[in-house]
Amino acid sequence: MRRLLDTSAYVALKRGEERVAEIVRDSGEIALPLIVVGELMFGFRNGARFEENMGQLEAFLDSPHVTLINPTWVTADRFGRIAAGLRRAGTPIPTNDIWIAAQTMESGAELVTFDRHFDRVVGLPVIVLS
Repeated sequence: MRRLLDTSAYVALKRGEERVAEIVRDSGEIALPLIVVGELMFGFRNGARFEENMGQLEAFLDSPHVTLINPTWVTADRFGRIAAGLRRAGTPIPTNDIWIAAQTMESGAELVTFDRHFDRVVGLPVIVLS
């Protein structure tokens, strides 16, 4: 099964969260959206261990079981549909998370996250850890 990690899941994995590690081990492929990489790099640049964190991220992305996925035209269309649906329902979520949801759906993956608001995205396959 293909799983996609959001920022909260990647950070938890790096902090040794066993539930995330087990999901990663049980997955055939892990996808990491470019949006997540941007959020991580923002955090790294605001922290005291930029080089160490970047080295760990690069090593993670070098794994043959991990794929970096980039936004496409289809991602943009899905983003627009999801964002419009959330606005109509009065249940907005952070903009970057809409992009992550769109990439999850486009890639046919299941999202792994600690953020409950992803439950608001209709049709999104998601594992919400708490």
